[in-house]
Parts: sequence; C-alpha cells; structure tokens
Amino acid sequence: MARKAFAVNEAMSEKVRYLAGLGVSQDDIANIIGCAPKTLRKRFRDELDLGMAEGIATIAGCLFLAAKAGNVTVQIFLMKTRAHWRERTSPDPVPSTDAETNSRAVVVLPNNNRDPELTRVLQEAQEKYFARKQRRPPPQLTA
Repeated sequence: MARKAFAVNEAMSEKVRYLAGLGVSQDDIANIIGCAPKTLRKRFRDELDLGMAEGIATIAGCLFLAAKAGNVTVQIFLMKTRAHWRERTSPDPVPSTDAETNSRAVVVLPNNNRDPELTRVLQEAQEKYFARKQRRPPPQLTA
C-alpha cells in the first residue's frame, strides 16, 4: 500500500521558514511539521534557504545597531570578522642585517646519533651563543 502524499500548504511553508530563521535543525523542523527530513529538504528547499538567510540578516542587523550605539565589544567583533583586523601578540622584529640581534629563540637540536660531527658543531655553537649572552654587561642607568 502506497503512502499518502505529503500535502504542502502556505501555513506550513511559513512555519518552516520561521523555524529555519530561528536556527532550528532540519531534523527537528521535519518532526514538527510531520514529515521525513528528506521530504522537508525536497519540498521546502526555498523556505529553508530563505529562512536561514533572513535569520542571519536579522542578527547581523542587531549586531550592527549595537555597534553603532557604542557597544565596544560588538565593534571589536565586527572589525575582526568583517574588516579582518587582528591583535598582535608581540611587535614585529625590526629588520636588521645582524641576525643575532633580532633572534628571539635558540633552537636546540636533539642528538639523534646520525652525524656526530654535526652534533658537536651545534653544541659548540650553542655554548658560544650562551657564553656571549652572559658576558654582556647590563645596561647602566643614568640619573
């Protein structure tokens, strides 16, 4: 015996559009109107898409109004997401020809027993680097 055809009416279309705008999942909308999720997507594709777009537009409008009203948190959020602003955690290094003055970290390579000569050279370079760091006198404060 064949199933009864699912009847679509204007009230149901409006309800799907409204629920999609609220962000209700498609599975839940299908349960609410009494059909399978596949049937929902097939028969109400435009309503689902339009409802989601309207919901996003409504929230975006509210965010924009809050930013215009002086909500600094929303202003920062919008500038980061829409204008691609970002926060910097540390200032960019100043370009220089002397690589050692701009170095911020020392890379210590593990001894993997593949090339003992390379390991020895790297250890000597590391010792020389730290010895030079310790020799520098602290800056003198003048009053």
